Amino acid sequence: MNTNTYTALITPFKNNKLDEKAFEKIIKFQIENGVDGIVPCGTTGESPTLSHDEHNRLVEMAVQIANKKVKVMAGTGSNSTYEAVSMTNHAKKIGVDSCLIVTPYYNKPTPDGIYQHFKELNKCEIPLIIYNIPGRSVINMSDQNLARIAELENVIGIKDATGDLARVASLRLLIKKDFLYLSGEDATAVGFNAMGGNGVISVSSNLLPKMVSDLQKYTAKGDYKQALIIQDKLTEFHATMFCETNPIPVKYGASLMGLCESEIRLPLSQPSIEVRLKIETIMKKMNLI
Repeated sequence: MNTNTYTALITPFKNNKLDEKAFEKIIKFQIENGVDGIVPCGTTGESPTLSHDEHNRLVEMAVQIANKKVKVMAGTGSNSTYEAVSMTNHAKKIGVDSCLIVTPYYNKPTPDGIYQHFKELNKCEIPLIIYNIPGRSVINMSDQNLARIAELENVIGIKDATGDLARVASLRLLIKKDFLYLSGEDATAVGFNAMGGNGVISVSSNLLPKMVSDLQKYTAKGDYKQALIIQDKLTEFHATMFCETNPIPVKYGASLMGLCESEIRLPLSQPSIEVRLKIETIMKKMNLI
């Protein structure tokens, strides 16, 4: 079994503008530490507060800097179908490998509306990954609707952030083609793969790319003993990275490592003093600072 480690990239800012030098540093750090792919403009990249120009620029930079050394999966979802189509077409034009499409948030579409959304995106003719994250989109897609969407030619996988490990097993029975099953939760990555998953789109790998990637490689070999040793070292770290709304903790952690400023866009704000101390403590424990 092959597994995949994708990093859900943070977006560095300086004086409320993109910090392009820091973004390049972040991507090179990922490449040097063995990840399989990067995901610009996802939730961790503060996509809701990026302008269209900023979004397009980040995707362009990711493709240029990655330079085929790792795969680029661009976050191009939206709660507007035609906005998502526009961003997906742009990403395709500049050469991304695939696009991550979040289920339409806020609108609360019916199952058929969600299907029609992906049917329109399927016309873009680029590999698409469904992003199911009910905690943010207020939609938890049913297994049956996911299987229906998976029948679309260009839908090749799912990032599932429900934490429901049994779902992988049921989807494997329903989806009648080769399909990529990626965990959207760092803390469940080992169990997810054991149930038939193929990897993770990770937040923690922004700061610990090699460790997260090594864990995935052990599960690919079926060496769950070694994978669990790494998981035990990572468990407290994962919890700390989500002790406040993502990406607040991981961005502060990146600033401590000198990867970028801790600047974050409203309505997200800087971590509390207590959370800062918690992040600093775990990062010292992991020998990151």
